[in-house]
Amino acid sequence: MKKQCYFNQHNISHIDYKDTEVLKKFVNPHGRMISRKRTGISAKYQRQLATAVKRARFMGLLPYVAR
Repeated sequence: MKKQCYFNQHNISHIDYKDTEVLKKFVNPHGRMISRKRTGISAKYQRQLATAVKRARFMGLLPYVAR
């Protein structure tokens, strides 16, 4: 059974880097991004998510590494 894309289900057309609560769902406890295979996100949104996470890290909203 294939997982549904989170962003398609919630009608989110653009991923905002300032929305850290959504971004934290796709980052593991160590601060790494979780793969598409695990999350079930479509390729389009995985690319947007990667950009948003990188921007949030640069702005200091998300950690690069967590212990």
